[in-house]
Amino acid sequence: MLNPNQLRVYEAEALIDTGAVRTAIPVEVCEHLGLRIRSQEIAKYADGRQETVGLTGPIIIEREGRETIEAAMVLGDMVLIGQTVLETLDLLVDCKNQRLIPNPENPERPVLRV
Repeated sequence: MLNPNQLRVYEAEALIDTGAVRTAIPVEVCEHLGLRIRSQEIAKYADGRQETVGLTGPIIIEREGRETIEAAMVLGDMVLIGQTVLETLDLLVDCKNQRLIPNPENPERPVLRV
């Protein structure tokens, strides 16, 4: 319903973290996009620490011509993409070439597992 001129866009290099479940964005990105913090959630880090962080309203994440809508945790100093985005976009991590690729079983569009 918004005029396309009113949409806020943020393009970033992101760390793909297959050990992380959710997407995380720094507070600066949250502010740039004008996102509202909808709730506070507990984030648990790989080293066992826990922290209460903000969870944004929906954002659109686009990669490889595929897009998904997801809430993001507000934390850290870089954009981090976790498993939920990779699963929803049906993307695989090509570690050797350090890139994301569409699932070869579904090269044209994502197929969601139920």
